[in-house]
Amino acid sequence: MEGSIMQIVLSAVLVESVWSTLENIINGAMAKDLKLTIKNVGSLIIGVIIAINYSLDICGYIGLIDHIPLTGVILTGILISRGSSFIHDLVMTLNNIRTTTKENMNINKF
Repeated sequence: MEGSIMQIVLSAVLVESVWSTLENIINGAMAKDLKLTIKNVGSLIIGVIIAINYSLDICGYIGLIDHIPLTGVILTGILISRGSSFIHDLVMTLNNIRTTTKENMNINKF
């Protein structure tokens, strides 16, 4: 059960993160804000390159299986491109969910 909850939460975070990243790029391009667009695209490219180079796959780590090769790695790169504050908050959220789930499972045993 714990794995399923984590998979659902991570999937929701991935969707929000990917959309937010793409939305920032699209909005910058539509506003003709070249500096913002270059910053966002550059960050995205660097994040994906790092994830591919080091085979970082947060989806695989929590048990999601890729049916399209490199999907988890690319999504991890997008997460990385959001920066350390975002990753820190994500890790804290996932740890809180895991801890709460374990506590609830232990309470339900009695």
